[in-house]
Amino acid sequence: MKKIRFAGILALGLLWVSCHFTEEIHLNGDGSGSIALQFDGSGWMSDSTLLGGRQTRVDSVIRFAEVLEQRQDLSPEEREQLEQLRPYQMRMISDPETGEGSFTLSREFRDIGEVGDTFNAFQNAGALDKEKGGTPMGASKEAQPSTEVSYSFAGSRFTRRSVIVDSMLHQQRLDSLAGGDSFLVGSTYKLQIHFPSRVKSVNQDKATLSIDGKTLYLEADLVQYLKSPEVLDLEVELEQ
Repeated sequence: MKKIRFAGILALGLLWVSCHFTEEIHLNGDGSGSIALQFDGSGWMSDSTLLGGRQTRVDSVIRFAEVLEQRQDLSPEEREQLEQLRPYQMRMISDPETGEGSFTLSREFRDIGEVGDTFNAFQNAGALDKEKGGTPMGASKEAQPSTEVSYSFAGSRFTRRSVIVDSMLHQQRLDSLAGGDSFLVGSTYKLQIHFPSRVKSVNQDKATLSIDGKTLYLEADLVQYLKSPEVLDLEVELEQ
């Protein structure tokens, strides 16, 4: 497994440049589909230390299911953490010449209800030990979630809900952002959801729709989302 050099970038207290997350869901009528979370890190491409000194374009894919099969030297704790990433793959693109830089964590699903919090999964992927060729660092405090997101799709109703599951840990992470908010000015978390039929109603006034009415867009300030994840909660009713 190739070395991963984005652990520091994803630590909530260490985000020091403007960045953008886009959560994109393609949903089929039977509830199956795909989800991808892209981190646009073009802002840090000028820092060669984050790229390991590389000066050439990199476009690589890590499939975590393959890592689990190939790595027989993982401890039980490491394997347990990596098992949470089994359905996912991570694509990394970095190009020092053009300034392009992104990480995309994606997976397919048979039922969107089986999809957990992809943002937490993204941070767990970022907790892979870059000095050990991608071995998880174990059940570190940074890898433990303080929030969870759940999805459901039944009949013509879609929901996305966020809850704070560990208020003390959540507050600790918010405290770690204190004084660093200014570095995140302009950073965003966007939702882009493609539905199998037109949207009839949505509970978010700020949500917008595509011309055909089948794609919903919603955006929040990243700091606001980190503090109050419910700002991106959705209840959507589709036309039948």
